[in-house]
Amino acid sequence: MAKKAIIALACMLIASPAFAQTTTTTTTTTTERVTVTGTLTGVEEGTAANYQPARTLVVRTDKANQERFELYGNGLVYDKLGRVVTGPIKPGTRLRIFYTDTGSMRTVDRVELQE
Repeated sequence: MAKKAIIALACMLIASPAFAQTTTTTTTTTTERVTVTGTLTGVEEGTAANYQPARTLVVRTDKANQERFELYGNGLVYDKLGRVVTGPIKPGTRLRIFYTDTGSMRTVDRVELQE
C-alpha cells in the first residue's frame, strides 16, 4: 500500500511540470524621425469653442476674443497619444494648436487634444 502511494506521489511530481504553461511577453519600442518644413511661429492653448469641418477651428483662450485658425489637409488633429483624430472636436475640449502666421490668416500645422 505504501509502495503504491509513493509511486503515485512520484508520478504527480514528475507530471505536474509537464502540464505547466509559461508565457513570454516581448515589448518593442520604435522611434520615428519627423522633419518639419517651414517655421512654426506660435503655439496657442485653450478650449474648442466649435469645430467646423469646413477648415476652421475657433478656440477660446485666456485672451478676450476667440482665436480663429485655418485648417488645410487631413491628419492635422491628434489625440494625446499621437493618433489621428477623424471625428469632430467636442466644444470645451482642451487643446494645443501649433501654427504659422501667414499675414492675413494663421495656418495650423497640427492640433493636439489634451484630453
